[in-house]
Amino acid sequence: MNNNNRRRNFRSRPQKSNFRRRSGQMIVNGSNNNGNISFNRNGSMNNIHNVEKTMQKYQQLAKDAQSNGDPVLSQNYLQHADHYLRRFNELIEKRENLVEKSLPEDKTLS
Repeated sequence: MNNNNRRRNFRSRPQKSNFRRRSGQMIVNGSNNNGNISFNRNGSMNNIHNVEKTMQKYQQLAKDAQSNGDPVLSQNYLQHADHYLRRFNELIEKRENLVEKSLPEDKTLS
């Protein structure tokens, strides 16, 4: 069985000077190359503005699908938007916890 999408592993050669070859499989953030590398690399799930923008995009796509008469696609987009809404709420909660932790430290110093 030949999978054309998979990188071929070539035989390693002795390294010359400081030149390094990439390995056959790229690993980012401890996960395998599964198509989500650019997503994981740029940290977009940790940026509250990117998450909010993506959530709004899926909400708009759901509205468009509903107006085009496709309730299944609309529901799919709403589920995606709901996922980003949960992530958005997690980031807000995390931000609030960081602010609460930093306030008592500031009060004890002054």
